[in-house]
Amino acid sequence: LAQKNRDPSRSFIQFHGGRGATMAPAAKEFYEDQKNLNKLCNFLRSTDGPAVREAIMMDKRVYYIKGEKLVNFMVEPKKGTKWPKELPRFSSRPEAITVCKELCNIQYIHRSEKVAKGELEVARVRDFDESAYFTWIYEGDMTNKNLMTTALIIGFLCCTCFPIWPNFLKVFVWYMSVSLLIFIFFLVTLRAVVFLFVWIIGYEMWFLPNLFDESLGFCESFVPVISCEKTKDGQLMYRVGVFVAFSSFCYWAVTQPSEFDGFVKGQGDFIKDLYAGTLLSDISQKDKENIDKPKMPSLEDLLKKLDSEDEEEKELSEEEAAEALLNSLVEDSEDIDDEEE
Repeated sequence: LAQKNRDPSRSFIQFHGGRGATMAPAAKEFYEDQKNLNKLCNFLRSTDGPAVREAIMMDKRVYYIKGEKLVNFMVEPKKGTKWPKELPRFSSRPEAITVCKELCNIQYIHRSEKVAKGELEVARVRDFDESAYFTWIYEGDMTNKNLMTTALIIGFLCCTCFPIWPNFLKVFVWYMSVSLLIFIFFLVTLRAVVFLFVWIIGYEMWFLPNLFDESLGFCESFVPVISCEKTKDGQLMYRVGVFVAFSSFCYWAVTQPSEFDGFVKGQGDFIKDLYAGTLLSDISQKDKENIDKPKMPSLEDLLKKLDSEDEEEKELSEEEAAEALLNSLVEDSEDIDDEEE
């Protein structure tokens, strides 16, 4: 019921009478507060919230959901959903619908209509209806996004200032980069070898199967740790062929220890050179120290360049004079011949 002189921080949820249309007193008072509604919307917009779809509306990418699915999730969340302890649960559909109506009133969501595949437009009717589609306007808590944006800008500025970093920081970045590169290489190799061994016996087992899935977040990329499924029918010949090839390689590695040991030693020397910074041994120490500095010619180089240009011009002028003298002699000889005739 509407109250006089209400706290301005509270939302204006109207609870109507009728059978099953009122909320429990605790939930009613809780979701009257605007801050608590924000907490509910933060949960609904998180990865634990209901599934949403992407579309284009007014040349912008938006996320929308059907009203029925939103209500169903609020009343009966999907299995495995961790409902926040600080948020009261909804005991009936009318309770959830009442809150959804309030979300429309405060423009956290608005009703939309489909005009084409993947395209929406704002509906003229703005009342909440379970059969309609609703687009999220509320973007959720922006603290993490703002912190990530700030960190990205600071990181970019630090990278652009790399030439003026202290030498110990440059060495630290070098060791970190090489270590990360080697770790990723061995991780990918380990995943491939484990998959190969298990695939030969008829199963597909991946260590960190979602590691390179770009559609998942950072934490989701490490779940599950291991996945194992039986291979599809018709791959027996391929598995036998891979087993024969792998066995042949192992036999070669055992029977030709000198060549294989040389390969292993070469890889070890390569890693040592990476960490020691001596991979390009033919570069002078001065060039190594100044490898990240801008290449600006010195005054001595500029003077040498000017002197060389002057010498070239001088040589060119001497050649032109000799050529002119030769031409004049040829012309004089032709004139003498003409006079004799």
